[in-house]
Amino acid sequence: MTGFVSFVSSGPGDPELLTLKAVNRLGRADAVLFDDLSSGPILSHARAGADLVGVGKRAGRPSPRQDHVSRLLVEYAQLDQRVVRLKSGDSGIFGRLEEEITALKAAGIGYEIIPGVPSACAAAAAAGIPLTRRLTARRVQFVTGHDVSGQLPEDMNLSALADPTASTVLFMAKRTFPKLLAMLSDAGLPGDTSAILAEAISTPEQTIQRHTVTSLSEALEKGLSDKPALILYGPLAET
Repeated sequence: MTGFVSFVSSGPGDPELLTLKAVNRLGRADAVLFDDLSSGPILSHARAGADLVGVGKRAGRPSPRQDHVSRLLVEYAQLDQRVVRLKSGDSGIFGRLEEEITALKAAGIGYEIIPGVPSACAAAAAAGIPLTRRLTARRVQFVTGHDVSGQLPEDMNLSALADPTASTVLFMAKRTFPKLLAMLSDAGLPGDTSAILAEAISTPEQTIQRHTVTSLSEALEKGLSDKPALILYGPLAET
């Protein structure tokens, strides 16, 4: 069997942020299984005639089951095809990469992982700020805002998330942030901590909103857009 899978990280959405290796693999692939956030102009780099299969998951929308996605990867590779599994941001950050690797290993299929620009880094760049600051933000933490059920995880390290010397980036947290903030306030996070809501980063729909954690929570309780978003807070968000 000569089938092979390349896990290609597409970055946050701007096709100009693709790596040269990512473009190369897209141009050679027989099949591309892509996430919603990796569609659009990025797919223009795929080889003409390649199978393009949408397998993305979005909160609150009907989505393919993970076992179905993993099975598709295996089936395409077993046809001796070069397969690209196209994931947004960096595939190793909250991208369900491990489940798909496990399926490939069980089937004896080779694979590679091609890193990409993490959406957190792109969000900080778009906001014109660093993720770290030499004297006030010596640690960066990436945290998911929901578990497999879509709810706030129950085992969050609140003391770490309330650390005033850490830069914190929350993924997929718009719906759960107000509840999380109440817990963080009890853990000592000041309500006037600077925060940023970064939506649809590096796409034409990009928006950057600056808040305190309190005003951000209030804004999210009033209504949510359907744009993919990151929440950044801590010393990094100070202007």
